Amino acid sequence: MDQAAIHGDYFFIINPNAGHEKGKKDWNIISALLAKYDIPYVARFTEARRHAILLANEGIKEGYRKIIVVGGDGTMNEALNGALAQRVCPASDITLGMITVGTGNDWGKMFGIPLDYEGAIRIIKGDKTRLQDAGIVHYYHGTSRQKRYFINIAGLGFDAVVVKRTNLSKERGHKGKALYFINLLKSLLLYRHTHVTVEIDGMKIINDVFTISIGIGRYSGGGMRQTPHAIPDDGLFDITIIKKIRKGEVIMSLKMLYDGSILEHPKIEGFTGKNILIDSDPLIHVEADGESLGHSPIEFGILPKSINIIYSQYPD
Repeated sequence: MDQAAIHGDYFFIINPNAGHEKGKKDWNIISALLAKYDIPYVARFTEARRHAILLANEGIKEGYRKIIVVGGDGTMNEALNGALAQRVCPASDITLGMITVGTGNDWGKMFGIPLDYEGAIRIIKGDKTRLQDAGIVHYYHGTSRQKRYFINIAGLGFDAVVVKRTNLSKERGHKGKALYFINLLKSLLLYRHTHVTVEIDGMKIINDVFTISIGIGRYSGGGMRQTPHAIPDDGLFDITIIKKIRKGEVIMSLKMLYDGSILEHPKIEGFTGKNILIDSDPLIHVEADGESLGHSPIEFGILPKSINIIYSQYPD
């Protein structure tokens, strides 16, 4: 595309259903603040799941290079997938930002994106950017091998079960910031461990596991720190493996999930790596950025410094 055809305006993707329909209810407030701060933009509203992937792709084809998500982590994941799947320009030419109206907001938490709209818009106006890594996961849905990019954290095993149950609860109209935690406790009653083979850059681990987290970022599940030392631009995944553990121990250790001390637990191990292969018996399921995907065999790869993001503070 001719450089002259590139727009300086921001391309806003609004999820009207995010945050119990706050995306729809609060858009007038947000758009008024955009006018106050003299931010030029066009706006598009999503109409269904995965629509933000298409919208991001279309915006880039139209010449936009600054994409702002008004939604939650799932909408940000879709915008990332649109940006990385397109072939108009290098993905590193694209900048992603966020005004959080979702219920989790784990990606924004890592970069100091405030929950109040005016604070988030000031950060967009400041246009402080940095390249961060992205991940790609190949997985199976039935017999079909599929792929998905992610910007924050992927989870396997128990975590994927909780995410799937939480997403179903949302589809049925259940609301509240405690929804993930409630479904965590419900899922704990029935979940069984899975025998897995994990290969990290050629190092093989065979064990019974409760859950596995693959992190670019640090926060998931509404503030849990399952990969507490992850650095978003170091070209490495942080991998946390929770081995076979009694259900009572899980409940007793929940505090460690939130305060970042999880890796001190004797049944939890942490690793770093670029390429990860996971197989299991029975099948183990995977989610990425809170989106339920598919099942094993699963392969992860890191895409170093592949997308620009607008941020306020960067994790140490």
